[in-house]
Amino acid sequence: MKLLVVEDEPKTLQAIRQGLEESQFEVDIAYDGLLAKRLALKTNYAAIITDLILPGINGYELCRQLRAEGLTTPILMLTALGETNDKIMGFDSGADQYLTKPFQFAELLARVRSLTKRGTQVSMTAQMLRYGGVEMNLDTKTVTRDGQPIDLTAREFALLEYLMRNQGRVLSKPTIAEQVWGINFDSGTNVVEVYINYLRKKLDRDFPKKLIHTQFGMGYTFKEE
Repeated sequence: MKLLVVEDEPKTLQAIRQGLEESQFEVDIAYDGLLAKRLALKTNYAAIITDLILPGINGYELCRQLRAEGLTTPILMLTALGETNDKIMGFDSGADQYLTKPFQFAELLARVRSLTKRGTQVSMTAQMLRYGGVEMNLDTKTVTRDGQPIDLTAREFALLEYLMRNQGRVLSKPTIAEQVWGINFDSGTNVVEVYINYLRKKLDRDFPKKLIHTQFGMGYTFKEE
């Protein structure tokens, strides 16, 4: 699998590159956001790892421009900025995951493997996600299952997109809360359960095969029975 690593700090870049290559990934590198954009649009990468602070265009703008071009390649954003608002900006710009510096390489590797694995299981084109009879159009913000329209709110759409992009993984409630809502999970709230139930009623209730499953004590998973 080929990855793109975007980082302007040579020592950090070399450490990431060496670790990924030793883990059997092929790695292209870019020292600035403009070069990264050109490479990302002409090469079919399994995932992109990008720093936030970059010459040319920063990580936020890089993500926004790539998504505007229709690129659905998974993006992992690296940054020393760990505040909730920074993470929200990252997700809003199109990043799939967010890793705060300093980090252990093992954690980076786990995130990359997660991103690249899911990309092989859910069919992704520039505008569509497809799995289990569900088709999600990312441009028109529409969803169908077995050809039947599924009317979702913006938050339900975001939740379904996250579940589909992580097909087969068990996702904890704190992880879902952070990735979909951009908030730290409060164990006293049931917002995740409420929206999972909303989504189940619309996506699963009228169909024989269920896609949203509860893993008791662990979270939820999106998969065919």
